Order: sequence, then C-alpha cells, then structure tokens
Amino acid sequence: MTFSATVLTLYPDMFPGPLGVSLAGRAREEGKWDIDAVQIRDFAQDKHRTVDDTPAGGGAGMVLKVDVLARAVDHARENGPANRPVIAMTPRGKPLTQARVRELAQGPGVIVLCGRFEGFDERIFAGRAVEEVSVGDIILSGGEPAALMLLDACIRLLPGVMGAALSGEEESFESGLLEYPHYTRPPEWEGRLIPEVLRSGDHGKIAAWRKRQAEDDTRSRRPDLWERHGGVPGQSASGARREKKDTGQ
Repeated sequence: MTFSATVLTLYPDMFPGPLGVSLAGRAREEGKWDIDAVQIRDFAQDKHRTVDDTPAGGGAGMVLKVDVLARAVDHARENGPANRPVIAMTPRGKPLTQARVRELAQGPGVIVLCGRFEGFDERIFAGRAVEEVSVGDIILSGGEPAALMLLDACIRLLPGVMGAALSGEEESFESGLLEYPHYTRPPEWEGRLIPEVLRSGDHGKIAAWRKRQAEDDTRSRRPDLWERHGGVPGQSASGARREKKDTGQ
C-alpha cells in the first residue's frame, strides 16, 4: 500500500523539498509513498482568489477563510484514499508524539493543512473533523516546515524505507526514553576517549551500559518523559555519578 500525502498550502513549491532526497526521495521513486501539494488559493471563488479576511472582533493580521479551507479539504478527501486523517499544523495543537507518528505511518496516508497569517477560522476544526497538531512550543512563519517534519517522521517508518529496522526501534522516544549516546572512530579525539565498555566486545555489558545511559539522559534532560516512563523524580544526580564511574571517563 502506498502512503498518500496531500498537503494543502499557499506555497506548494515548498514540497517535496527535503523529502525529495535521501531515503525519503528514494522511497518516493520506488512508489512507497506519494505527495500532492495543493494550492489552497484554487478554492477561492472570487475574482481575486481571496483566501483570508480580517479577524472577527478586530485585531491584527488576517485569518484563513473557513469556506475556502473546507472546499480544499473536501477536494483532498475526494481525490485520495479513504479514511485519511486531516491534520492542521498549529502551535495550539496537541504535541506530536512518536506514538502518533507510528499510527499515521500504518494508515493510508494523511491530509496536512498548512496555516499562514494569524491561522485558521476556528470553525474548520469541528466542521471537517480536523486534528490540530503542534511540533513544538515555537512559532513558525507557516505550517509548511512543520508539515515537512510530520511527513518525514512518518515516511521513515514505512516498510522498506530504513535500511536497518533495529536502528529505528532503538531511537529516541521509541521506548519512551531518549536514545543512548553514540561514538565511532577514532577511539581518542582531543583527549576524549570512547567509553571503555564500548570497546570491550562484551555485548551484555554494552547493552546494560546503553540502557543506563538512556535512563540517565532522560532523567536529566527530559524529566517529563522520565515520569511518564515510570521513573522516580529526583534520581538524576545519583544516576549521573554511577554512569561516570561505569564509563571509566
């Protein structure tokens, strides 16, 4: 099954962008996924192709018109696989998680709605069952960069896209923890050594070290993830001392 992405945007030339190269680009050439970037302005019905208007109640900026957005969403639904979720990229949305990405990657595809200006007329969300998603507590100039992030996260999980499936399983967030640190040659660089355990050849010790490192990094860098993982807050200091001793650094 081909993963089908439709992006509704005022700037269709931004796609596929970086998704047209590397693993994602190769997967697209092989037919594992496809993308259709649709110009929202094509669904305006006045001679000026107007897509926005002033905010009701006053205020700065412009708001994307609900009738134009609805026609664009309806077009995407009618011209692609059934049951694709419609996702609007917005800082007000629910934070995107790896679990949600996995769900999307296992489905027929996604319709992504990219905002501009002050955002969307609120009525589009309930009127067309649009899911609001955020890629972080940041403000972008539009939803297009966020849409690229969402699609990249999905595409790399499609069957046959990544060269080593195990690599994906061990990455940050897949287990609820951040990923352990990585090293490669040279063994010494500017006086900094690769941890001795990684040069030991003992796969059991290496696995245990990586697990402890992932736990310690999650405790210290993302206590919110650590708590959701079931960890006890306030352990990072003792954990950090233990890891330093284990690595021999």
